[in-house]
Amino acid sequence: MITKQLIQPNSIAIIGGSNEITKPGGKVLKNLVDHEFPGKLYVVNPKESEIQGFPCFNNVSDLPETDLAILAIAARFCPETVEILARDKGCRGFIILSAGFHEESEAGGILENQIVETCNKYGASLIGPNCIGMMNPHHASVFTTPIPKLDSKGVDFISGSGATAVFIMEAAMPKGLQFSSVYSVGNSAQLGVEDILKYLDETFDLENSSRVKLLYVESINKPQLLLKHASSLIRKGCRIAAIKAGSSSAGSRAASSHTGALASPDVAVETLFRKAGIVRCLGREELATVASIFMHKELKGKNIAIITHAGGPAVMLTDALSNGGMEIPRLESPELLTKLFPGSSVANPIDFLATGTAEQLGEIIEYCDKKFDNIDGMAVIFGSPGLFEVFDVYKLLDEKMKSCSKPIFPILPSIINVSREIEYFLSLGRINFPDEVLFGNALCKVFNTPAPQSENVKLPKVDLVKIRAVIDASEDGYLHPVKVQELLDAAGIPRAGEAVVTSKEEAIVAAGRLGLPVVMKVVGPVHKSDVGGVVLNVENFDVVAEEFDRMIKIPDTTAILIQPMLSGQFVYVGANFEPKFGHMVLCGLGGIYIEVLKDVRSGLSPVSLSEAYQMIRELKSYKIIQGVRGQEGVNEELYAEVITRVSALCEAAPEILEMDINPLIGNMNRLTAVDARIRIGKA
Repeated sequence: MITKQLIQPNSIAIIGGSNEITKPGGKVLKNLVDHEFPGKLYVVNPKESEIQGFPCFNNVSDLPETDLAILAIAARFCPETVEILARDKGCRGFIILSAGFHEESEAGGILENQIVETCNKYGASLIGPNCIGMMNPHHASVFTTPIPKLDSKGVDFISGSGATAVFIMEAAMPKGLQFSSVYSVGNSAQLGVEDILKYLDETFDLENSSRVKLLYVESINKPQLLLKHASSLIRKGCRIAAIKAGSSSAGSRAASSHTGALASPDVAVETLFRKAGIVRCLGREELATVASIFMHKELKGKNIAIITHAGGPAVMLTDALSNGGMEIPRLESPELLTKLFPGSSVANPIDFLATGTAEQLGEIIEYCDKKFDNIDGMAVIFGSPGLFEVFDVYKLLDEKMKSCSKPIFPILPSIINVSREIEYFLSLGRINFPDEVLFGNALCKVFNTPAPQSENVKLPKVDLVKIRAVIDASEDGYLHPVKVQELLDAAGIPRAGEAVVTSKEEAIVAAGRLGLPVVMKVVGPVHKSDVGGVVLNVENFDVVAEEFDRMIKIPDTTAILIQPMLSGQFVYVGANFEPKFGHMVLCGLGGIYIEVLKDVRSGLSPVSLSEAYQMIRELKSYKIIQGVRGQEGVNEELYAEVITRVSALCEAAPEILEMDINPLIGNMNRLTAVDARIRIGKA
């Protein structure tokens, strides 16, 4: 729960305030004063009588009632202090700047838990401990700088790291990005990134709330909460970008299946962000650039006009946009060309030369906005060699950004030569993109991030009774092939006819029943191909007998699986359970290609039919699935249905830890599961 006293307090007490502004307790008080906190300020320090002009209380017991307390004292004193303030002073908001809690030791963790218990007992909100604080238009309760201009229409920013929050603001502010609120949650003892986002969702006001949210997270403790409220905010018209740090899988866990090896925790994060509609960023500058794009009119299509008076930056921007899937359509207008200096070009990029004027820029923008129907947005590159002032250009840009229906993105690279003009441009509430390639890459990432998936996913019907009967009767570990077949049948996943045999005589009978040629595979070893445990296209009974005798001797083999030999394209569907996130469903090319190419896409269950299509079409190998160079492709409708049925199976049997269907062999008329493995864990 986030209280009004935390967000909009009428009084704030700084516990551990100081006259030394090089200390957190001193700097947070100075920041509150400098940014004109309108309420009452109290200071507590047992060694002082006056701090920064405020009378000082020597003990928290002497304080009057207060809404919010900021603690900058040693960790060991914090639990008792919080108890007194919550119990006796009606305090319902706490920001603990101090370190020395669970991030440092087990004893510190005990102190932290005591504080959380007290806050929960009295219905108080806690930010921290081990944080820089928080700020919004009502109060700047941080001990750091810089403090951005705080405006309700700026960006809401939630960070799990105080230092990183500072660095991200330093990257964003020179571009002109403004902030509505900044939350540094530190240890997230009570309130984490997900909880703050929930509050922003539940209190969202279409008229007054910020439409842009930025997140920096190092661990996602409540992924379903994040998914729910991020997607809810985006459906309300917000836009969200996030950095998830700690994405490498140092010391990758040993995995016993293809899915286990491919579905790392970071894949789960990527999948969650895409399902929610969050733009994932990899660094501070990219996050600041994406946020800046969010603050402009939304780009409705992928056709961009590049308007420039400098060739090099236009070429680099063209490359960045084209490589990211955007279009720079060729333009033609003899009429517009007559309005420009000789030597200009309107082909796109529209180059109106270094001598181009503000008036000419205005003409070009008007043509792009009203006459070029194949243009969805404009990127205007305009710097200066420092020979003359360009106030008129930047003033015109501001005016056109107000009047044009299509978005205009200003790329003003001369941050030294025309620093005064850029300062003027930013003072108008505008934002600058000083680097054209960084902008181009960020715009592509924004445009290519899908909208949130539907809240109400309709999965295909499965035989729940049969699925539960198989799962409930099975022990932890890999299921016997017969049980796997039963689960596939109950989920409605088409599979090849097959037989599991333990003698040569059974093998010959099974091959005759299934029809030659057949495929023979060992049952037991994890990677069958690596141990010679797969034989294709067995065309007569003598070879069936010979291969059975050879394969049954392979270590760990318990039986031989026999199936009819099918032809077609190999694809794959798998599932993996990731703690806290739930099941990820994966798809890609099958057979050996899954290991060689590692070209897979994933969706967080439940996976809708539209999401399944999206997963398939985002594969790098999608052209192969469509059919290429005379080779028959795979029926996308059948493939998407299998993906959703695997998701439905996982929803019915959350005990499934890993699942591989590899390969599914298909063409445009059928798709058949040939090999499958399922591992369950009931704990």
